[in-house]
Amino acid sequence: MNKVEPSEITLPTSGTGPKYQRVVDAIRKSIRSGNLGPGDRLPPVRELAWSLSITPGTVARAYTILTDAGEVVAEVGRGTFVATPVVDDDALPIEVDAVPHGTNGNFKDFNLMSPALPNVGQARLVRDLMIQIAKDPPSGLMHYPNRAAFAPARAAVVRWLNGTPLGPLDPDDVVLSHGGQNGILLILQSVLRGPAPVILVEELAYPGFRRAADLLRATVVSVPMDEHGLIPEELERLARLHAAQVLCTSPEVHNPTCHSTPVQRRNAIVEVARRCDFQILEDDCYRMGATRAPSYRMLAKDRGWYVSSISKTITPSLRIGFAISPHGQGASLRRSAEYGFFGLAMPLADLATLLFTHPKGDRLAQDVVAYMRPYIRTAVNILGHHDLGWREDVPFFWLPLPVGWRASAFCQAAEAQDIKIKPAEDFVGREAHAPHAVRIAVNAQIPLDRFEQALHKLRNLLEHPPEQISV
Repeated sequence: MNKVEPSEITLPTSGTGPKYQRVVDAIRKSIRSGNLGPGDRLPPVRELAWSLSITPGTVARAYTILTDAGEVVAEVGRGTFVATPVVDDDALPIEVDAVPHGTNGNFKDFNLMSPALPNVGQARLVRDLMIQIAKDPPSGLMHYPNRAAFAPARAAVVRWLNGTPLGPLDPDDVVLSHGGQNGILLILQSVLRGPAPVILVEELAYPGFRRAADLLRATVVSVPMDEHGLIPEELERLARLHAAQVLCTSPEVHNPTCHSTPVQRRNAIVEVARRCDFQILEDDCYRMGATRAPSYRMLAKDRGWYVSSISKTITPSLRIGFAISPHGQGASLRRSAEYGFFGLAMPLADLATLLFTHPKGDRLAQDVVAYMRPYIRTAVNILGHHDLGWREDVPFFWLPLPVGWRASAFCQAAEAQDIKIKPAEDFVGREAHAPHAVRIAVNAQIPLDRFEQALHKLRNLLEHPPEQISV
């Protein structure tokens, strides 16, 4: 047992919301990271309050919440201690769907086109929450959605994103969307102006950016990249040439290369955005781990927009995402949602509220990452001697092909062996030149040994390009 000093507990600089909740989140984060272990004694209420420059009542309320949740134990006359974890029977055993994603029950097919998450208990939690809502829906079942009714869900999103470096974040900056793609569309509808708007994207980019642009009759201009992301000089040249209004980018987890844009490059891109007066839309849907640098919303407070969802952390089936405006600019975002579809169905907003604030929510997201990690390591072991782009917190790989293979031919050869992957052509514009590369997604709904078999087949193809195959 260790005695925790007050100085060891700090509130996150990017945290928002009630101070007692920020204390709760800070202590929970320390417990989950291992900095606080079972039996560790938390600081007395008055000592921690003095250290954090808050009232003793605020700390006492935080301790009560943690005690009620079973995360700490208060012993009269002794103090407050981190509780010993109790095995949660509801989360065990790990549930794996009987029919793997995209296979229609045919185990010989390997759909590695899009990430497929394992069911580590989140399906049961969602079912339980749906039952709870059906019995007593917090928002009722006879009213149109309205701004006030969405307030608990927006506040829950703020809590869910606690620790993400987004800068000042208020619930009024948040709009819930039908997944990340809908969030992208809402932001573009909010910022694009005029009859012929121009959107900038990375030369290799998430295809959804171009699809949203097509819907809005906007022109897409691709910007050259290097290993650190967008090249600032090229970004500025093209932004001025085309009078671009918005840059769509994925700096944390670049889709499809797995790269992350370092903070120095992000700062340079922000300066270009200010000089050329365009907005920045950051898509953060693929990140499953900690951030590597501040978001554009933090670095460019007047022009940084943010999109994420739970599709790569909890489940894609619910289509719950969130679009976030620069601080204080949420009105245009709300207008896009209200004019387009009035907002999420209220039972779905109630579900989002319960899911984002549930004590199991954060842990389930961590369990998903832990379950997928052996899949990622298996892929690296099998394909790692090729020029494989990968990260332990990213559910896909980027594989430049050896001489002799073109991406389309490689994908056709893989599909002939019942393996479906994406060619680089899917990530460039119609007229652009695509590199000879493919993206391979992690399908954690396939048993690990079957996933390994698929990767061995891909390695065999890589090592026998067409001109080397005997006839």
